[in-house]
Amino acid sequence: MSEKDTTTTPQIAALEAEVALAREQLAMTVDSLVDQVDPRRQADRLAQKGRRLVFDATDPASLPEDRTRARKVLVIAGAVAALVVVAVVRRATRG
Repeated sequence: MSEKDTTTTPQIAALEAEVALAREQLAMTVDSLVDQVDPRRQADRLAQKGRRLVFDATDPASLPEDRTRARKVLVIAGAVAALVVVAVVRRATRG
């Protein structure tokens, strides 16, 4: 080791351990992001939310504010679906 090199072996070991920890944390973050953007997982989460909305809208034991919110969301979703169907039918009959 030259006089200009002041990095000691314990310092190098500490830096290597820091780099290894940072790599592990980065790998966990990437895995989490991959899981979040997976289309199958997104579809599963959306289906689960839909089932929850239907349950909240129809179950008399659910909280009144949850029931009201769920019914509003389902009405809006139904209206949007009906508009899409009308648009598709119009386009199909024109062409």
